[in-house]
Amino acid sequence: MRYIDLIVSQPLIWTLFLAYLVFTSWLAYLGHKKTDDIKSFAVGKGDMNPIIVGVTLAASIASVATFVLNPGFVYVHGFSALLHLGGAAGLGLITGLFVMSFRFQSIGQKTRAVTLPQWIGTRYDSQAMTVFFAAVNLLSLTFVVAIVGGLSIVMQLTLGLTNTESIVLIIGFVFSYIFIGGTYAHAYTNTLQGIIMTVIAAVIVFSGVPLLLEGGVTENLAAVDPDLVAAINPSSNLFGSFFSIYVAGFIIGFALVCQPHIMIKALYVKDRKQVWQYLGVYLVVSLFFTALLLVGLYAHLSEIPPDRFIDAATGAIRQDQVLTIYVTETFPPWLIAVISVALLAAGMSTLDGILIALSSIAANDLFLNLTRGNLLSKYDEERQLKLAHRAGQAILIVMGALTLWLAMNPPELLSIFGQVGVYGIVAASCVPILFGVLFPHIRGRAVFAASIAGLTTHFGLYLWGQWAIRNGHSLIDIVEARGPLALLFDTEMVQLGFANPGVTATYGIAVSALVALATLRPTPTRTPRSNEDT
Repeated sequence: MRYIDLIVSQPLIWTLFLAYLVFTSWLAYLGHKKTDDIKSFAVGKGDMNPIIVGVTLAASIASVATFVLNPGFVYVHGFSALLHLGGAAGLGLITGLFVMSFRFQSIGQKTRAVTLPQWIGTRYDSQAMTVFFAAVNLLSLTFVVAIVGGLSIVMQLTLGLTNTESIVLIIGFVFSYIFIGGTYAHAYTNTLQGIIMTVIAAVIVFSGVPLLLEGGVTENLAAVDPDLVAAINPSSNLFGSFFSIYVAGFIIGFALVCQPHIMIKALYVKDRKQVWQYLGVYLVVSLFFTALLLVGLYAHLSEIPPDRFIDAATGAIRQDQVLTIYVTETFPPWLIAVISVALLAAGMSTLDGILIALSSIAANDLFLNLTRGNLLSKYDEERQLKLAHRAGQAILIVMGALTLWLAMNPPELLSIFGQVGVYGIVAASCVPILFGVLFPHIRGRAVFAASIAGLTTHFGLYLWGQWAIRNGHSLIDIVEARGPLALLFDTEMVQLGFANPGVTATYGIAVSALVALATLRPTPTRTPRSNEDT
């Protein structure tokens, strides 16, 4: 798209965006009217329509990564990234939702859990585990920063704002409406955002169908780079092996269900039937979002000059801007205005889900757990829950300030930065949740040890990999230097596999599962405690 066209479309983009802000604020006010304590703030009152929950879940999972960042991976790495993100990881995610959601909802209803850490703590009758997983889940803040950074890119290109103006607007608006309306605001606004996102995703995906129907897709991509059409890209440091693309992709997709803002959706509804219903809605909506990965291929097949995707200052591919550039070069100004609002809605839909989860966890599992027996001991339970709600709102303000500081000083590649933290959460949480659902007699201590093992393995291997890359080592160098350890790694990779945090998290989950299985015994656990017993 020509620069003059973008200038012409900006007034329309601003008009639609302001209308979106007003309508979203009204939905937040509706949520505020139904929020009066930490339980209603965190998960509502179990009375949400499963259609709303399904759309909310799909919008929360899709996020700015799907709409802005992931097509860039497909543009750079080709079919291997498409098969990893859209195939293996997508299948793993769907499998994880269907395997764990039903029992998670049943146990959560019995224990009256309102957060993921509380579910784990009551499932294994351990307050220490609740506090530990609450602390671990604060790593979601890395993904918050990644989303804010991705949204800032869109705002700069479409609304004409500076990076600072964009970041302040995003944080000020999204943090405010979650502060006001809690989970109901999250669900209501995500339904609006999800509908907008679904329609626009379909428009973008179908815009490139003629490029695919012309034929010669693989030949044209191979002319750019033969590795783009390889199922395993030999020149990719992220998607250069069968393990990193398919095995790690499926396992990480499965484990991503264990993020606090995803699994907790099962507690928004009242019974098993409604779990089936919202998962069905999620499947339909998510198909449109996953198809957006094709934009990474459209960008190569279209008539857009390749240098549009190159940063003139550094010579590097503008990976985080591939979809935005494709949209601005492909659609007329009025449609760009609509798409721009959808891209912003995509980021906000996941951002508000993570914020409600983080603030609820900090208030319910840290503040309430650590003060109930002392500072709040003189109050009854109803008053304690109201005070925890206020604490959650205060924590939101603190997180907003911290996010602002981090977003103003971002890492080089935002998507990887967010993945490292999120994958740390799933490396620690996957086995406790999965085994808690599948094995009624597993010991809490075994799961606790497994969680710590998964977390330390993920971060240890990732940091080791970063050290090796900075010092010019390859995987083969390390294998030759360390001998037997070569059995643990894929020696066919050109660059160190641990540059991909999905690989390190997969090893972490595997280690975690082995630790838990090694101590699995048919010894019944005590009955999980309810909130009234804690």
